[in-house]
Amino acid sequence: MTHPTVQNSAQSPPPAISQRAFDVVAIAASAGGIKAISTVLRGLPSDFPVAVVIVQHLAPQARSLLVDILARVTQLQVKQAVTGDCLTAGWVYIAPPNYHLLVTADGTLALTQSALVHFVRPSADLLFESVATSYGQRAIAVVLSGTGIDGGLGVEAIKAKGGTVIAQNQASSAFFGMPHTAIETGQVDFVLPLNEIAPTLLSLVLKENH
Repeated sequence: MTHPTVQNSAQSPPPAISQRAFDVVAIAASAGGIKAISTVLRGLPSDFPVAVVIVQHLAPQARSLLVDILARVTQLQVKQAVTGDCLTAGWVYIAPPNYHLLVTADGTLALTQSALVHFVRPSADLLFESVATSYGQRAIAVVLSGTGIDGGLGVEAIKAKGGTVIAQNQASSAFFGMPHTAIETGQVDFVLPLNEIAPTLLSLVLKENH
């Protein structure tokens, strides 16, 4: 399948991806995250009508096999994000190692090697903040297993713009640092076992528009 790339037009608000209540799901994870992300994506159907963008903390110099790993477990289309990609329903975009991944105001993706945030790049905070700015109440953020505090500020940004936040619960997290940081903000809408996150995403996305 050929993936669409950027069109030379800026729009505000960004182009709608879905006729549903949401346009984008942004997922962040660190240690223990590959298994957690795989579980979530496995539970989403091929016709999932929104785009998915993912930040997984990885060794900066390592060749990432994450696209290959996730493509084996999901019916969605999976690719490593490239600057200029247009967010498209049914596609999963993975941040490359050592690059921040941002969603821009015209619904396209941008990669940057700007400074580390909380000692990491890619940063969940930067992804969530960009998604919040671009898609507001039509965005869902998901914080999965991981160490550290990345994602807390981004969760607050998502909620400030009217979006929805899901965090993995402690019992099902291999590492609870990132979910705990998100939950401690008081801005998380759902704290869920890992196996309930995909069904909840489906319920939120597929419900009738507000």
